Amino acid sequence: MATQERIGATTVGLDVLASIERKVLWLSTAIIDAANSPARKDPDGLKIGGHQASSASMSTIMTALWFVALTSEDRVSVKPHASPVLHAINYLLGELTPTELGTLRAFHGLQSYPSRSKDPDSVDYSTGSVGIGATAPIWGGIARRYIADTVGSPRSAGRQFSLVGDAELDEGAVWEAVLDPMVADLGELVWIVDFNRQSLDRVVPNISATRLQAMFAAAGWQVIPLKYGGLLTELFSQPGGEHLHRRIDNMSNPEYQRMLRCSVEELRERLPGSGEGAASIEALLSVLDDERALQIIRGLGGHDFPSLLRAFDEIDDSRPTVIFAYTIKGNGLPSAGHPQNHSNLLKPEQLAQVAAELGESADDPWRGFAAGSLEADLCARVADRLHREPVALPHILAIPSDFEREIKGHSSTQQGLGRLLLDLVRVAPEAARRVVTIAPDVASSTNLGGWVNRAGVWSPTEKRNWFADDAETILHWDERPTGQHIELGIAEVNLVSLLGELGATWSRWGEPLLPIGTLYDPFVTRALEPWSFGVYGGGQSILVGTPSGVTLAAEGGAHQSIITPSVGLEQPGVVAFEPAFAQDFEWCMLDSLSRLGRPDGSSSYLRLSSRMIDQTLASVPTDPAARERRRRHAVSGAYALRRTASPDVTLVGMGALMPEVIAAADRLEQLGVSADVICVTSADRLYRAVRARSGHGDGDTAILEQVFPAHRAVPMVTVLDGHPHTLAFLATIRGVRSVNLGVVEFGQTGTLQQLYDHHEIGPAAQIAAALDLVDRTR
Repeated sequence: MATQERIGATTVGLDVLASIERKVLWLSTAIIDAANSPARKDPDGLKIGGHQASSASMSTIMTALWFVALTSEDRVSVKPHASPVLHAINYLLGELTPTELGTLRAFHGLQSYPSRSKDPDSVDYSTGSVGIGATAPIWGGIARRYIADTVGSPRSAGRQFSLVGDAELDEGAVWEAVLDPMVADLGELVWIVDFNRQSLDRVVPNISATRLQAMFAAAGWQVIPLKYGGLLTELFSQPGGEHLHRRIDNMSNPEYQRMLRCSVEELRERLPGSGEGAASIEALLSVLDDERALQIIRGLGGHDFPSLLRAFDEIDDSRPTVIFAYTIKGNGLPSAGHPQNHSNLLKPEQLAQVAAELGESADDPWRGFAAGSLEADLCARVADRLHREPVALPHILAIPSDFEREIKGHSSTQQGLGRLLLDLVRVAPEAARRVVTIAPDVASSTNLGGWVNRAGVWSPTEKRNWFADDAETILHWDERPTGQHIELGIAEVNLVSLLGELGATWSRWGEPLLPIGTLYDPFVTRALEPWSFGVYGGGQSILVGTPSGVTLAAEGGAHQSIITPSVGLEQPGVVAFEPAFAQDFEWCMLDSLSRLGRPDGSSSYLRLSSRMIDQTLASVPTDPAARERRRRHAVSGAYALRRTASPDVTLVGMGALMPEVIAAADRLEQLGVSADVICVTSADRLYRAVRARSGHGDGDTAILEQVFPAHRAVPMVTVLDGHPHTLAFLATIRGVRSVNLGVVEFGQTGTLQQLYDHHEIGPAAQIAAALDLVDRTR
């Protein structure tokens, strides 16, 4: 598959591979031991930890993969708990110093789990969130294909590997990804399952490889079982070997794991069992010396180089492949096979025992291979083969800050999304060519229909649209390699996982994209963990939650989001916006696009509404200088929509409730109470400004002086279609009394005004709150 030739199974001596594997096992074990040494003891007594057994189960697989199979165009996602193995290999390839090996889980040291953005050595995919790292190469492969088809970047012939712990196959995210229809065409995808049949607390009693393999096969994957190594395969072929084969196959996982803990005498007694072939098994064991007898139960395919290399050679590059490599958790360590070995650390005497068995020294743990040795020569050749040139800094896309048009009539911020994408094609075609939209089967209902008709749907091959000549068809589903919309099944985790990888192409291949994902806002929390993890891994994207809040009215409480405004405020690496008017949305969206695909960039979350609002209420200035001032304020977090000569109260609103805020201000004026009206577009940026004012973080503190000046400090009423604590901090800017209105319980079906009254966020509730504050002041 790769344009760069793979070394193959025959050009590397198995004895050299075995020597390197022993070194990798030792280094990964010593890295964790060093992290937990007395010199690194946490002053608060907290455990530092690590996973020596989980690393040991992967040492053979990763040695075979790196030192034989990989090319520089391949990418690998390493299961979280095997990060020390990755660092050990990178050390042997010259990427780390001995000093750095001792910094696992230290401040600014090697991370607990592989991290693209924080580790000093080569890491292709950040992992750590179980199941998310496993599926990342799926989305990375699609992202690579996409930029090749739409931007013209050469398509990589490299494979996308996932090293997956078998317990990760419990994650729903894994099966959502495996079952997505487009995945069956990803021939570059190879998963290697570390099938050690243990979880954190126990031996998993009922895990079934055959059932899991059938599930992958049903999804169109090539399945390669790698159960037994050479020794067992040889014994099975001898007279009576079929009984040994049947005995081990029928053995429960817990019984098998217990065999690993047996002395040779116990093994000779237990292994034959009491079934029909017991005598034949005893006869086979009787001719084996103690060392080979012990290797019977340890002779699994995931620790056998010839079996692994044959499996690599069998990979069918026309479809995804999964290799089920049977392994032993803790292989080569005294804790091998113990049901509670997941995070157990070797005692000093056990570490000394391992060092002696592997020919290493606990006093000189980072000793490399001798110069001129076959092992050192292979490490040098592999380092040269896997070398990648640094990725060139991406071209920063020119994004306009303002389309400089007047938005009239009634519109919603959700409608503004479709309109903005089409306008971008007209105003900034180079940037528009880099836009890719993604939706989980909600493109039309999130107002992407016009864009989809204009840009087309991405597909690796052109497909016929059978409804192209149907006059009643409004959404034209034209699938072609140059399309710019990707539609997934109804699985939000897949959506945001792909979003993260599309947002990382600038750092992987120097080709920036502008990825925009849309989903119903109530489902943002369902998608939050994988999207957050994508941001952590360097993915820059825009997530649009729409429609949102109780403004969904008759859709009912199940579709009325409450906590998402607060989530947006609190999410690292993301700027959150909730604009009220279409013009505000346009400015905030253009600002969000301008921060994508660049080293100093960030992601954005926009919470939009389907509520139709009279756009004249925005009172956008017509003077160019005043308009630009309004735009700057809007993207900085808030602007003054109405000022009075001498305010008695400040009404602060965000999002679709701004018409009610304006109506409350009008009625208060009739009651002799003057109210300033502030429109918040980003509680997130305002909160950053508040923190920056006290010396924490970097925010635009000027916006606080301009929108909330000291001489206009009066009691404040805040309101939004979401949890009220999102805006409650605003009163601290000037230390004024406040009432914070919002939604604190699940919604109901009903009309908009009925729901506003029910949640006490409409004009009447705002007026009552304002009068209470003003009366107290007076």
